[in-house]
Amino acid sequence: MKKFIAIAVALVAFAAVSSAQPKALGLRGGYGAELSYQQYMGGSSFAELDLGMFGHSMLVSGLYDFSIYSEGGFNFYAGPGAQVGLWSVDGKSGLDAAVAGQIGFEYNFDIPLSISIDWRPAFHFIGTDGVKGFNYTGAALGVRYRF
Repeated sequence: MKKFIAIAVALVAFAAVSSAQPKALGLRGGYGAELSYQQYMGGSSFAELDLGMFGHSMLVSGLYDFSIYSEGGFNFYAGPGAQVGLWSVDGKSGLDAAVAGQIGFEYNFDIPLSISIDWRPAFHFIGTDGVKGFNYTGAALGVRYRF
């Protein structure tokens, strides 16, 4: 019973801390379009989860970005991540998996809106022959509502 109470208290504390941290939801567009969610983890660091559509392909990206420089509403960040998705090219389809990085600039306005420009290169170790290996086409513009 003591373990159950300890686990319940830990879950409630985690939920309270998570809900107290700022979040952002919006769109990220460049080569394709992505629905983007950011969860700030304290300071200027944040976790980002994106669901993207690229032609006949779908990709989920998860990244953890660290603030390199932050002043006022301006934030310069970079961090590692991973991607997994499904692709379809010329009647063939399959799985895509990659390790990725992200580097970018973000500006948070006084209203609950932020814009960002970032670059997300990736190394695809599973994918089509044309995508397998290093891919650097991940530049995008993001617009997010902060809450």
